[in-house]
Amino acid sequence: MSTRATPAPKGMRRVERWLVGLAMAVVAYLLERIVVRGLKKKGKVTGAAPEPTMLTSRGGQVDLPE
Repeated sequence: MSTRATPAPKGMRRVERWLVGLAMAVVAYLLERIVVRGLKKKGKVTGAAPEPTMLTSRGGQVDLPE
């Protein structure tokens, strides 16, 4: 026989916890959709990656290859 350290939520408290859980699920879903949409949009904009540039430096001067 096991007993709980705290009593199970009853009545309005149970409904409140259920509604808070549902609201959190909706917020998580919306945030996920926003992030996925942003990643898809970012992927389309940057179609080609720029060429890498090698820099050489001597002290305070930096030479760009041509």
